[in-house]
Amino acid sequence: MDVHRERLAATFTELCEIDSPSRREGRISQRLQQIFRELNATEIIEDDSTAHTGSECGNLIIRFAGTLKLTPIFFNCHMDTVQPAEGVRVKRTGDLFTSAGDTILGSDDKSGIAACIEAMRVVRESGRPHRPVELVLTTCEEIGLLGAKALDPALVCAREGYALDSSDFGRVVVHAPAANRLTITVTGVAAHAGLHPEWGVNALILAAQALAMVPNGRIDEETTTNFGTIEGGTAANIVPEKVVIKGEVRSHSMAKLEQMTWNISEIFTATVANWEDPTGSAKGTPTVDIKVLQDYPVMQLQREDSVLRRVAEAARSIGLQLDFERAGGGSDANIFNGNGLATAIIATGMTNVHSTAEQVELQDMVDLTRLLIALLTEPSC
Repeated sequence: MDVHRERLAATFTELCEIDSPSRREGRISQRLQQIFRELNATEIIEDDSTAHTGSECGNLIIRFAGTLKLTPIFFNCHMDTVQPAEGVRVKRTGDLFTSAGDTILGSDDKSGIAACIEAMRVVRESGRPHRPVELVLTTCEEIGLLGAKALDPALVCAREGYALDSSDFGRVVVHAPAANRLTITVTGVAAHAGLHPEWGVNALILAAQALAMVPNGRIDEETTTNFGTIEGGTAANIVPEKVVIKGEVRSHSMAKLEQMTWNISEIFTATVANWEDPTGSAKGTPTVDIKVLQDYPVMQLQREDSVLRRVAEAARSIGLQLDFERAGGGSDANIFNGNGLATAIIATGMTNVHSTAEQVELQDMVDLTRLLIALLTEPSC
């Protein structure tokens, strides 16, 4: 069952040139539904997640019944892309795909979707028996995994699957961290900075004092923290009344995640509580409000898990070398694992993602397609 290289290349190019920034996945959803109807999918479901995501369309679940009495699996990709994604034009140099230069390419995650389409085309054309499979195509992954979070896991019949969504090739991600998002609001007292500065309480200075004390960057081999935005103040001549800081904590250890989140909260709380009025003239005292939101749960698969044994056997059957690795980012796979759907992440070959230098090699997409076909058709997998 040979992969049709040029057909795969054409499919990939077509998908990339359908604009689908987050919340505007309607056009690509319609095109994908058309393609899978032509492939005689057993069932195509669009869920009702739009109310939660704000997208033009819902998540898609495409089912192919299969003829082998093997455990069903699913493949997951996301339909949305990051910006700049308006008017994408694909440039092909030999077998290397890039954008024309002023937009992203969209290989994140259309390289995965194109491989799924080609795999199903090859399997259907060959008439070779295959296991039951579902394609779970989500919206709004790039803006917080919103589609996956809004997906009812009961809509997915398979209990195990693979998210085709990681850079480079020959990698399977088996561990990914959990993450907490922090929104910290420090409130002081506004005052005219020239006339009565002693009446004010400078929220920006308090926030800076706390930020200078919190652990930042790589904490250990499992844990990172970052503060990415700070907003506040109204003018240079007004003592800033309010500052809002947004940050995150990530860790492969839930205990460390909770401890580091607590440490940061304690530092901000203590900094504000220990504020002293140097002149006794301030018209109030500062406060701090700390909101913690679990962004996504930890993903921790073990090498003996069937979802990993299956992909290792599929790779062996086609002579492909895989490395099983730990990653530092979150994806739909974190959400699926948290919902009881064992999900490993398979790299698709994309590189320099989230930039106008994004690229992917055709051979990597061909080999990814071969791996998917093996997962679908090899009885030993």
